[in-house]
Amino acid sequence: MKILVTGASGFIGCRLAQILVDQGHQVIATGRSANEVETARVTRLTAAGIRVHEGTLLDAGFADTLVAGCEAIIHLAAAQHEGNVPDAYFREVNVEGTRVLITAAVKAKVRRFVYGSTIGIYGSARDGELDENSPPRPENIYGVTKYEAEEVVRQHAQRIEICIARISETFGPGDFRLLKLFKAIDRGAFLMLGSGENVRQVIFVDDLARGLLLAAQHPAAVNETFVFAGNEVMSTRTMVAKVAVAVGRKPSNLRIPIWPFRAAAAVFEATLRPLGIQPPLTQRRLDFFTKSFLFSTAKYQRLLGFAPQTSFSNGAAVTAQWYRDNGLL
Repeated sequence: MKILVTGASGFIGCRLAQILVDQGHQVIATGRSANEVETARVTRLTAAGIRVHEGTLLDAGFADTLVAGCEAIIHLAAAQHEGNVPDAYFREVNVEGTRVLITAAVKAKVRRFVYGSTIGIYGSARDGELDENSPPRPENIYGVTKYEAEEVVRQHAQRIEICIARISETFGPGDFRLLKLFKAIDRGAFLMLGSGENVRQVIFVDDLARGLLLAAQHPAAVNETFVFAGNEVMSTRTMVAKVAVAVGRKPSNLRIPIWPFRAAAAVFEATLRPLGIQPPLTQRRLDFFTKSFLFSTAKYQRLLGFAPQTSFSNGAAVTAQWYRDNGLL
């Protein structure tokens, strides 16, 4: 297939593009080089023979050029962690950018459009198991605009095959978000904020890539929404212990209250964000210690025959080795 991958300079998009090429697909990639990490990913993709088209989906004619001749689109590009921009920026990138892209896809007669959404649309911790039919309750501008973009995609379902992939916390080689956790544990400097008993279902990036490809190819994925989460349910405390094994360190049992950090994050966001300054600490960064989700994986197993294959322990070991190989640990 000829597949467009947006957000190819992001962690998931970069790995997905490489896997697709390894499997014989023709990849059209787009992303940005706004920092050293993104630039390194673009360089890595270029070395693999994947040209990364830089630009924004709101640039006149850019989306039309990208989608030409494509059979499928996996749309991962998004405003996500920016803490120094107004809400309008998230809506412009996440909602209007998606609208422009899917409009171009319909015009170019692209067969399928896979939208990479997020479990963030579910908001905070809830009792019981969540699934694709659970009501959305986004709590921040990222989750709000990702859900709004889902609705934009659904509005086009009569003119193009669509699939919405709500992506859980993802890890693996190339991930710089969890690098901070690995480094802190490796240095013996990790501090648990709160109890560490919140639960999570992380998914290894290669498993997620397989799931996204199924979303782009499988007949049963048309007009469906899937939560792509891992099979393992573990607490943050368990996750930390497994990372400690992966880096060969003994985990710290030190815990400190989270409320002072919540208060500091609120002050930073209220004072620095209006000035266009990235806060050193945000509420979303603290979600790692507080948000708790339990997901059903029955739907993707039943309709797509999909099941994650990499345990967290094995994936953490591979990830730690990648960090060491790249001089990060």
